[in-house]
Amino acid sequence: MKVDQKGHTITIRDTQRDFISFLMKVTHEYKTFEKHNIIIDLSMHKDLSPNDIKLLTPLSKQHKKAKKSFLIVTSDFDFNAVPVQLTVVPSLLEAHDIIEMEEIERDLGF
Repeated sequence: MKVDQKGHTITIRDTQRDFISFLMKVTHEYKTFEKHNIIIDLSMHKDLSPNDIKLLTPLSKQHKKAKKSFLIVTSDFDFNAVPVQLTVVPSLLEAHDIIEMEEIERDLGF
């Protein structure tokens, strides 16, 4: 797991290609990331199913309750199969753009 911080955003990247271990590690260490916007970078995984992505739903709900952004980056994925509670995008650039828009919305009181 590799963690990069850029401003108010932390990008967490799986470096071992083991999604379940990565998910357990992120969940276990969540308290250290909870005050930041989070991007979960799964772009190196080419074999994720919608059910795998759905396992991130509890973390996403918890993080969004705290008025922070939680995004998942993965490419080659059927984005229509993702639950509404999750924000899944195909690139890191798009993830940062969405976080910027969500921060503006929060600042405006939406």
